[in-house]
Amino acid sequence: MAESMQGLHRSHRCAELGASNVGQQVTVMGWVAKRRNLGSLIFVDLRDRSGILQIVFNEESGDAALFEKAGSLRSEYTVAITGRVERRSGAVNENLATGEIEIIADSLRILSESQTPPFPVEDGINTKDEIRLKYRYLDLRRPELQKILFMRSRLYNVTREFLGSEGFIEVETPMLCKSTPEGARDYLVPSRVHPGSFYALPQSPQLYKQLLMCSGFDRYFQIARCFRDEDLRADRQPEFTQIDMELSFVDVDDVIDVNERFLAKMFKDLIGVEVPLPIERMTWQEAMDRFGSDKPDRRFGLELVNVTDVVKGCGFGVFTGAIEKGGTVRGINVKGMGDMPRKKIDALTDTAKTYGAKGLAYAALQPDGTVKSSFAKFMTEEEMNALVAAMGGEAGDLLLFAADSNKVVWAVLGALRLEIAKTYNLFDPKEYKFTWITEFPLLEWSEEENRFVAMHHPFTMPMEEDLPFLESDPGRVRAKAYDITLNGVEIGGGSIRIHQADIQSRMFTALGFTQERAYDQFGFLLDAFKYGVPPHGGLAYGLDRLLMLMTGADSIRDTIAFPKVKDASCLMTQAPSTVDPAQLEILGLDIVAEAQEEESAE
Repeated sequence: MAESMQGLHRSHRCAELGASNVGQQVTVMGWVAKRRNLGSLIFVDLRDRSGILQIVFNEESGDAALFEKAGSLRSEYTVAITGRVERRSGAVNENLATGEIEIIADSLRILSESQTPPFPVEDGINTKDEIRLKYRYLDLRRPELQKILFMRSRLYNVTREFLGSEGFIEVETPMLCKSTPEGARDYLVPSRVHPGSFYALPQSPQLYKQLLMCSGFDRYFQIARCFRDEDLRADRQPEFTQIDMELSFVDVDDVIDVNERFLAKMFKDLIGVEVPLPIERMTWQEAMDRFGSDKPDRRFGLELVNVTDVVKGCGFGVFTGAIEKGGTVRGINVKGMGDMPRKKIDALTDTAKTYGAKGLAYAALQPDGTVKSSFAKFMTEEEMNALVAAMGGEAGDLLLFAADSNKVVWAVLGALRLEIAKTYNLFDPKEYKFTWITEFPLLEWSEEENRFVAMHHPFTMPMEEDLPFLESDPGRVRAKAYDITLNGVEIGGGSIRIHQADIQSRMFTALGFTQERAYDQFGFLLDAFKYGVPPHGGLAYGLDRLLMLMTGADSIRDTIAFPKVKDASCLMTQAPSTVDPAQLEILGLDIVAEAQEEESAE
């Protein structure tokens, strides 16, 4: 039967006690992690957020009722225990912060009982994610998850401390916003007061932080909740957190400078890692050409080599056909793996096909100087020797080639180098390799919309030297945009914004916007820009993703207290759910069943 606190007060958390407390009378509270009954002795491992502490109940103490009550304890009972700190009578437990001591109990209160948990509340469990997320409140008792959330809290503190010292002002921006459907899908919120109208939950505070620059705040930051209605994957959630910032009277170097110092402090203070400054910069074009990705993992080699010019006149139709269509031929040299079994090469080919390739050409350079290849019969000895030389091939190497459009070739070889590196442990998982990626394309062509769309957003400033091409050749215009990447993951990105009205107008024209549409979506910002706007730029970090890398978590879900699953639902609360029809009526909404929709279509 559960007991009350009855004026009892906790004196210490479990792991706050140590050898210096020997002889003291203390009161600790927490959950029973384990109970071991050795006859005349009962040992209880008591767990709270600080760690685990061993409690000893001794039958020879003379308190039979206390000993009997201790014998009734089960896993996850919540208890309060008073007793004396003593040095351990047995061996010291080197794995516990409290391993030198134990509590000899003289009082026990069972504050609440517990049913048998659906899985062990301990680290290293193999329980399915679905079960863990259904009982997330139990999962969060596990020390490894609690450590991640404690680091998350410390990351908030470091952010506020550093940015505050740099003159940034923390400002909260609205959660109920105007829908601006340029980008990912919005989550919409119906308005009761304005029937038929909707708010949108913010995908980012982008427009508001630019307005704050117009308002003269000079430097803004926010730890902001953001929402995007998009397909999920391991490192993506429908609601997530950004470390968001904006600065006035700056250019690219100014934004990068403050963020490099921020990253250095963050990694030093939280995980003891020194970040060498300055962080290397690489243009988007160089990153794609060398790594097939705009978020390159540079902890290992396997860089792409463009061999288009070497093979353009060869006899292999796959290569020459791709070149004739305006594509390229590129390869990677997997050093020392020329003996890779054909079965594994076929598996790599299957991976390549998932990224759009029709196949994967290979050449295994044998120790005796011969070449075992899927295409050697189509090439002369001189052509093959020239190709091997261009790839830096040596006996024992495996050369892999893709031939197609640049987009497909980059995607294929970029994915293959990551898969090979992971499969064959070609990098140190404890290494942190940062890279700035700069000079992104300003626009990219959307086949779906049959127009250019902004790679970042419509307010990104073009590189000044590319402005003459904004109308004549929009695809070649580079942006004053920058991403910070870490170990093959984009952890943050931003840009210098457009602050001149004429350039903003030209940008909207390049995006296919009419003046009316631009004002319909962004009129409040464009009006603000009529009253003196400073040059400004900013950056936002994906805090959840960043924390995943810092802690080595397997999934972004482990960095969030109550995450969603792939279909954007919460297994614990069963959200989203239906609502009372009366609520829909108040909002002027009606749910149309799918069957009814099909009938009306007929």
